[in-house]
Amino acid sequence: MRRKIILYNPSLKEKARQLRNNSTFTEIMLWQQLKGKQIKGYDFHRQKPLDNYIVDFFCNELMLAIEVDGESHYGNEEHDRMRQKKLEEFGISFLRFDDMEIRHNLDGVIKRIEEWIDEFESKKV
Repeated sequence: MRRKIILYNPSLKEKARQLRNNSTFTEIMLWQQLKGKQIKGYDFHRQKPLDNYIVDFFCNELMLAIEVDGESHYGNEEHDRMRQKKLEEFGISFLRFDDMEIRHNLDGVIKRIEEWIDEFESKKV
């Protein structure tokens, strides 16, 4: 399957590196499950610049962004909504998980991601 290329603002590259180096506890928890193609063989990247934004996790083949909504998102819901809407225009789908959900129900979060992938794959056939 041919990968879709989404250009990004090059000035975000350093910010993305800083975010990777200062990940939250729950981002690290989720990354431990996503990295190395552990989820159904798909390659995820963390703190991925897309257009003028950075998403927490992204799989190009699935065109799926996964966001961890923790303290940095509180009070920024409108910004997050506009950002998501803009990125959805590129064909990107979003899964959002609350910080506490990851912390207390990581297995459930992984199951929901796997179910989303199963649904995605069933549409490809």
